[in-house]
Amino acid sequence: MIEVLKDFPTNVVAFACHGQVTRQDYDNVLIPAVNKALQQNEKVRLYYETAGDFAGIDPGAVLEDAGVGMGHLLRWERFAVVTDVEWIRHTMKLFAFLVPCEMKVFATDEVAQAREWIVA
Repeated sequence: MIEVLKDFPTNVVAFACHGQVTRQDYDNVLIPAVNKALQQNEKVRLYYETAGDFAGIDPGAVLEDAGVGMGHLLRWERFAVVTDVEWIRHTMKLFAFLVPCEMKVFATDEVAQAREWIVA
């Protein structure tokens, strides 16, 4: 499940992932929120957090994730990823060179710093 997080500026789309994340979560929650932010802002920042109960991402959701990121490549201003899931940390670092914006990966105990950084 993907939860939209509140209390962020309109140029920041913020999400927390719980349990098993599916393609339907992307289609019904993440993509509409990203599209709304892109309609209101020239550049958008993304805050993405895996919650303590995060169990994984379905393969279809991984493809949607890549599609969302690449589909608006030049409109991203900053990415903050908060996770202790090693494969997500490694994947973000591996593909960071493809993203033409600032991107930082934070541990879950650095959530306050990640939230400060994404809005700064």
